[in-house]
Formats: sequence, C-alpha cells, structure tokens
Amino acid sequence: MFLPIPVPGANTLLRNCLVIFTVLVALAAAMTSWCPVSCICNDQLVVHCSGQGLADVPLDLPLATRQLLLSDNKITELPTVQLNYLSDLVYLDCSNNSLYHLSKTTFINLKKLAYLDLSFNKLVQVDDRMFVALASLVVLRLTDNPGLDQMHVDAFAENSALQVLDISRNNLTLLNITTLITLPALRSIGVSGNPWECECSNEDLCLWMQVEDYKFQDDESTLCRGPAPLSGMRLSELGLKLRVDCHQGLDSWDYLFLLTVGFLIFSGGTVSAWVMGVVMLLYERWENKQENEEGDEEEGSGGEKQGNGDLNKPIQQV
Repeated sequence: MFLPIPVPGANTLLRNCLVIFTVLVALAAAMTSWCPVSCICNDQLVVHCSGQGLADVPLDLPLATRQLLLSDNKITELPTVQLNYLSDLVYLDCSNNSLYHLSKTTFINLKKLAYLDLSFNKLVQVDDRMFVALASLVVLRLTDNPGLDQMHVDAFAENSALQVLDISRNNLTLLNITTLITLPALRSIGVSGNPWECECSNEDLCLWMQVEDYKFQDDESTLCRGPAPLSGMRLSELGLKLRVDCHQGLDSWDYLFLLTVGFLIFSGGTVSAWVMGVVMLLYERWENKQENEEGDEEEGSGGEKQGNGDLNKPIQQV
C-alpha cells in the first residue's frame, strides 16, 4: 500500500521561492562585498592591493572582480586556481613584483582579460602557450624584465585582438617576427632598450621597422648593440642594407630552388610545344579534308550539269 505524496500548497511554494531568492541574493552580495584585509575594494568591482608588501596574491578575492591591482609588492608567483576563479577579470596589473615564471595554465580561464601588465619583474622567457587563452587581450606590457632573453615565435599567435605590445628594456638580442606581422589588430609595439644584434638573424625585424615605422613608438631609441661597425645605429636604418648584405650569395636551397624552377620551365615548354604541334597537325589534316570534300562536290556538280544538258533538245540516235 502506497502512502499519498503530499503536494505542497501555494503558500509553501511561495515561502520556498523566497528562501531560495534570499540565499541567492546573499551569495551575490557576498561575491562583491567581501574584500581582503590588505586590499581596498570599491563598488566598481576594482580591488586595490598595490604597495602592501604582499608576498602572495590574496586568496579571498571577490569572485566578481573586474580590475585587480597587485603592483609594487613582492609576489613571486600567480596562483593558477585562485586567479582563474575570476572569470570576469578584464584588467590585471602585476607590475613591479618578483614574478620569475608563468605557467601555461596561469591565465587559462581569463577569457575576458583585455589589459595585462607584467613589467618590472624577473621573467626570463615567454613560452608559446603562455598567453594562448587570452583571446580578448588588447594591451600587453612586458617591459623591464632584465633576464628576459627568449621569446617564442608563437608566443602571441592566438592573441588576434592584441593592439599594443611593449617589450622594451629587456635582454632580447633576437626577435622572430613571423607571428607578430600577421596580427591583424597590432598598431603599436615597443622594442627599445634591448641589446639587439643587427645581423642577418634580425634582418626581418630591421626591415619591418623600416617599412612600417608608424607602428614603433620608440623608433629613435631602438639601437644596435653589435656588431661593432653598426653599434649605436637605429634598426630602422638597416633594413635594406641587411637585405642586400645577407643575400649576396646563394646557398644550397637557393640552387635547389633554381634547378626546380628551371626543370619546371623546361618541362612546361616541352609539353606546350608538343601540344601545339599536335594541334597544328590535326588542324592541317582537317583543312585538307575540307578542301578535298569541296573539290569532290565541285566535280560532282559539273558532271551533273554536263550529263543533263538542255532537256528541250531531241535525243540524237546513233
């Protein structure tokens, strides 16, 4: 025997809805109201934790934070899990800290982040997957990291919204611009203050600066460290010079390319000549056939006229 299941009345349903609504409101208020002890939070979802001598990022940040200011502290690492709870974060300032390494998952959930400042830290390299999740990133500042001497060619391959990139005053001697020149929105880039080697390995960078100098905010102060004859010269002055100097001779790949092109041209010419000869031969035969058919038709019509003659004349008997 089954007992009847009691059906809640309208008052009970209303009371339950009010309880749920109250809990949700309390949670929403908690998400925006609590604030770390060492920080200042305002109604615009901005959390100021700058200049507090912090060694670590506060763990009790409001989940609805949109701007987080962590500059001028002693932070050595960004906590991946806690940071990625801030899915609405659009502005992150970590400048003037002691960051030396960023994991490939550090920013994995910050899809809305548009501004990132990592200047004045201790970073030594930029990996290919470091900023891959930052599809909305517009401004990236990576200046004044004295140990930063390596930057992967695909470091910014996924940052199609990037407009401003500043990598000034680091320890870069070489920059592969393959990915940078394909960024559709990039309009400003800073590269001054690095010990650039103006050799063939940096030919593309120098030529890019010469051709699109309007993108470089510090063209006048972007100088060569070496080699000695070029020391102190502007990179933007050496683009065409390096293009000429670095391509005076041919290497094995150049010879292979020329041989391949020559073979293709020869093969194409031979095939074209053969096809043309076949076409001309077929046309000549067709033309001769047409002439023969026309001659046969003329002979046939002449014989017909001669045989018929004048039908009114009487037939002569032999």
